Amino acid sequence: MIIKKILNSSVILATDENGKESICLGKGVGYGKKIGDLVNHNIVDQIFSPIDSVQTKKYLELLDSIPPVYLEITQRIIAEAEAQLHSELNMSIYFVLMDHLNFAVERLKKNINITNRVYWEIKNYYPEEFNVGVFALKLLNEMLDVNLPKEEAANIAFHLINAQSKDNESGDGMKYAKMIGGIVNLVRYSIKSTLNTEGIHYQRFITHVKFFVERLFKGKMLEGANETLFKQMADLYPEDMEIAFKIKDYIQKVYHVDISKDELTYFAVHINRLQTNNDLS
Repeated sequence: MIIKKILNSSVILATDENGKESICLGKGVGYGKKIGDLVNHNIVDQIFSPIDSVQTKKYLELLDSIPPVYLEITQRIIAEAEAQLHSELNMSIYFVLMDHLNFAVERLKKNINITNRVYWEIKNYYPEEFNVGVFALKLLNEMLDVNLPKEEAANIAFHLINAQSKDNESGDGMKYAKMIGGIVNLVRYSIKSTLNTEGIHYQRFITHVKFFVERLFKGKMLEGANETLFKQMADLYPEDMEIAFKIKDYIQKVYHVDISKDELTYFAVHINRLQTNNDLS
């Protein structure tokens, strides 16, 4: 690959033998280089091949406007995230996260505070992503000598949640967290006893809700018409099924979506487990 443009010592635009453009990131990849030089692949950490020239221009403008230190911070955060989440993140997270971190520090310097309305939900329902957010917040504060608020850990977690989606545009941490929080709170208030949130059945319930929300927003709800299980749950556990119907009504009212009978039944199954497997304190 040949260097076509040098943004700074860590970012260059390069072309291959077919003229295809790629953005190369790596500490020192542009240091002491000039246009036309060969790219030193030994020090390239990431190579991005945007789908078109418009996208390439957008990414280059972003990288050109952000101090290089944010690239280093972002790379360390993503490395930590992929190790902790055991998941390879979408390439777009590099640009999205760099832009977010830079803007967060700018807001801090201007005393602009944007409240995170689902901090509690992210912290409790996405603990792995939140923990990486805490790591990122500490790293950011130390490297830039700033003191960003604790809520920033949840903001970073949003982007990590989104970046685990195969479709770069489909993830929406805020939207997911709000629905998860709404469903879980409805169940917690409907059950007459205090739930042990550390119990295995509560954690399984949270996992079920998270996957349900993902299926709902992707239009892939379970559809098997398991009438036998539905009738069994309705006959044997009417209170659990009643709570499941409350979830159905809530989703219909707030999100204008009808959930399938199978989804309704599985909600009742998990609610029953919450109430009958020593998850109550």
